[in-house]
Amino acid sequence: MRIVGLMKTTLLDYPGKVASTLFTGGCNFRCPYCHNGDLVLKHSDMDTYSHEEIFAHLTKRQKTLDGVCITGGEPTLQKDLPNLISEIKDLGLLVKLDTNGTNPTMLKELLDKKLVDYVAMDIKHSRPRYNEVACMQNFNISPIEESVELLKNSDIDYEFRTTVARELHDKEDFKDIGKWINGAKAYYLQPYKESEQVISKGYSTYSASEFEEIVAILRGFDIGNVDVRALD
Repeated sequence: MRIVGLMKTTLLDYPGKVASTLFTGGCNFRCPYCHNGDLVLKHSDMDTYSHEEIFAHLTKRQKTLDGVCITGGEPTLQKDLPNLISEIKDLGLLVKLDTNGTNPTMLKELLDKKLVDYVAMDIKHSRPRYNEVACMQNFNISPIEESVELLKNSDIDYEFRTTVARELHDKEDFKDIGKWINGAKAYYLQPYKESEQVISKGYSTYSASEFEEIVAILRGFDIGNVDVRALD
């Protein structure tokens, strides 16, 4: 398992939990606003954490941590992800997975084996415009659609989320997204934020009042909770 980053303690990555976050290297998307650009483009040059280092930390913090968040990059590209999670679960810790939804086979295995307790899946765009953000070769949205349905029909906690950039997303796009994920438990909008780690700089986001308009559109669908995160 290729782990290239470790945040020892976070109160943000796993909603309502004290967690450690593991970062995997590599991704099959090239989202221009990705704030973990090094994990996508330079991961092969990054030092890795050994299995012993990861579990020495988790064992030491076992009594203070509620869970572990596994993010990336794209964790489901790692074939030994189920084994890693199984070992984490053996410590009595909860597991949250962040994913782009392109590997429904892996997601189904994790759900069927009850290896994940919470899944946060990115919805990059409306279906007709998806690859404008994903920038994926030989793009096929059907695996992503399959992952959406897997989560909607599961009994675990999950959320869908979209990083919103004014230059990439129109308000009308959220009508298609709302129709697509209708029946979901939760959907969160995350304003784009410029940083040194983004793959391509120069994007902006909507104002608070404009986000209110988008939220109003989404609340016209059967979505359990719709909100905006980290809006300045």
